[in-house]
Amino acid sequence: MPQRQRYSATGKPPSLSSSELVCKSLDHDATDILIDKWLEHRNDAYWDWFRGLRERKHVVNGKIKQLLVWNKGEFVPENVFCRTVDTGRLIPLDRTWTTHVYHHRSMMERKLSMMPVVFTMLPELMLLRGMHDTDSDDIWIIVTDMKRQEMDDVAEYFKLVCRYSFGRTCKPSMEQRIQYEHMRLTHTLHRQKRTPCFPQIDLTFRAILHEKRPPFIVLFSHQTSSYSQILFTHPLFVPSEEIFYDFPSGCPNPCCTDDCEMIRFPRRGLDGAAVLSIKRGGRNGKRIKEREMCNWIDCEVCFNEDAGHTTESSEGSQSGADSGETMPVGAKGLTCSKCKLVKYCSADHQKKDFSEHRRLCTRAA
Repeated sequence: MPQRQRYSATGKPPSLSSSELVCKSLDHDATDILIDKWLEHRNDAYWDWFRGLRERKHVVNGKIKQLLVWNKGEFVPENVFCRTVDTGRLIPLDRTWTTHVYHHRSMMERKLSMMPVVFTMLPELMLLRGMHDTDSDDIWIIVTDMKRQEMDDVAEYFKLVCRYSFGRTCKPSMEQRIQYEHMRLTHTLHRQKRTPCFPQIDLTFRAILHEKRPPFIVLFSHQTSSYSQILFTHPLFVPSEEIFYDFPSGCPNPCCTDDCEMIRFPRRGLDGAAVLSIKRGGRNGKRIKEREMCNWIDCEVCFNEDAGHTTESSEGSQSGADSGETMPVGAKGLTCSKCKLVKYCSADHQKKDFSEHRRLCTRAA
């Protein structure tokens, strides 16, 4: 019998096709069903948080910043708008996604559905999806049964691997350290009979990073004494502390603290986030840049910092859209004078976007 090739955490990037984990994909229709179910049986803590969000005053300034707005209508995703971190647009949260859940084959043998896995963290996934205009139609989750300390150790391991070996030439001393951590975690999880085994978690995780380039990956744990970890692939993708400082922990206990959180959502911004240091550019994928684009979803115009001053429409979105003015592409922006939250390259695109923008447009504070 041929000997299995030794697995290396610092060698050639693995392929998803070599993963022994089972992948279950929940499409957009399944996501719609879960969102409808969540709205029907919503958690009081999340409902209170969104109501508090509606009462907040939004400070208008010229800088691109994360923003979550619910100004009008009932509490449904199409009435809650999020400013995307990659294009600076304000887009409603009603866009769905496909979730790819990787899990041990024993869960399939027991005929366990993956719907509860996604439903458990649906509000968090909906917000993280809403923060991105592009490259977020797919969300990747690896299901484990790790406990709290084990999850912390695995997250630190992936940060170490990405910092020193992902898209980089790893020094021999650091390669030895990574191999040591890999063996230690493998033996630790094996002694505790965790599934899947750590080599398969590591292989699948790094293959997703290399092949799919997602903005984040979720390590989900169904242990009641643990939490699920969100690992971000760039600091820009981390939710802002200014918005999410009081975001619910997911625990149904009203007296809960951070120690009993079910999902480690970074409520303290970068200070509380697990961010992977990934080299980008060239063969390592496109570089991440903060852009401010025309709010019309089909427009590719990007406003540079020195692109000139912004011209306001005369009477808010509707009248500005009807003015018929055409702005030079890439030279100036046309800002809604009513809410002052969105910018367009032309009055024509402002008019096209108004059917959606009207659901949030109110007089600026």
